[in-house]
Amino acid sequence: MKLAARVHQITPSQTLEISAQAKEMKAEGIDVCSLSAGEPDFGTPAHITAAAQRALDEGKTKYGAVQGELELREAIARRARTKNHLDYSAENVIVTNGGKHSLFNLMLALIEPRDEVIIPAPYWVSYPEMVKLAGGKEVIVKTEAARGYKITPEQLRAAITPHTKLFIFNSPSNPTGAVYTLDEIGAIAEVIVEKDLLVVADEIYENLLYDGAEHVSIGSLNQEIFQRTILSNGFAKSYSMTGWRIGYIAGAVELIKGITKIQSHSTSNVCTFAQYGAIAALESSQDCIKEMLQAFCYRRQVMLSRIDAIPKVSCPKPYGAFYLFVDISATGLKSQEFCQTLLKEQKVSAIPGIAFGADECIRLSYATDMTTIEKGMTRLKQFINSLI
Repeated sequence: MKLAARVHQITPSQTLEISAQAKEMKAEGIDVCSLSAGEPDFGTPAHITAAAQRALDEGKTKYGAVQGELELREAIARRARTKNHLDYSAENVIVTNGGKHSLFNLMLALIEPRDEVIIPAPYWVSYPEMVKLAGGKEVIVKTEAARGYKITPEQLRAAITPHTKLFIFNSPSNPTGAVYTLDEIGAIAEVIVEKDLLVVADEIYENLLYDGAEHVSIGSLNQEIFQRTILSNGFAKSYSMTGWRIGYIAGAVELIKGITKIQSHSTSNVCTFAQYGAIAALESSQDCIKEMLQAFCYRRQVMLSRIDAIPKVSCPKPYGAFYLFVDISATGLKSQEFCQTLLKEQKVSAIPGIAFGADECIRLSYATDMTTIEKGMTRLKQFINSLI
């Protein structure tokens, strides 16, 4: 069977691949410490699951609107206005099957052959592949650990060509945990406006911040950048709803209508009763986020201190999300060989940095329990000591 050429242009998600491998090993009774998955180890808060259960009991199990339940879209728009200072209404929002699906839809709606999309590296693994599938060209801009893995306005300006259409801006960042300051965002916004680009702000980790870091939505700075901004977000990370598959895109009405048209021929509506859980997530107490964040903050400090005690590795402090992006270049191994050998010899799973455009690094997740973290970091140290 001859597959379409587009299939051969992309690579499988290594984050999902390695996480699945670790789960298989665990199922076989092998003592694996998984530091790979970007999935909170907490259950979905009870009031959210209760809302979905009520929706089931009320018979909300039929086809729904492609664009999403109106009540949920209104709640998303209301949150965007009050928390992010983005002037959206329900017509500016479409609910999608997860944050990943929102970005996939966006690329199909916006990107054409020869269009260029600027992506700072390290990047979330799926960004370049989505651009390729839409027929566009990914333009990767390498950032530096010394600058906290943040793209500078000068780097952005230098990457722009007459074919540039979109800039992907992820803060807080996966995989680095980088969080841009207000001044840094303002300087980037100036370039976007000057060059008349579009920017998609992936804000899936907006609620997971540490050490006083503050989240600023780039579209909130002024009307000029707001008109060029597309917001992508979801419920997976902040509310531990990874399996619920609810995300959304917010932007200009014309764009939302285009994405709705695409979604009507792919997934149609998002799971109807699950959307009522999402409404409860937005409209109820946010204390569940605070509880998870408190645990993540402690785990982050433990992992950072353990990294500092291991030779030949280093890591800038993350101020958001729940990852450490660790430089392993001094070990002499590239990321794939490092992770494969680490899993084989020490039964610790980590994600190779090559998946994020940085082969000299690995990604470790602290969205797991302390027992796994302590055991995994001890094994990681033993592994690196064996290389010396």
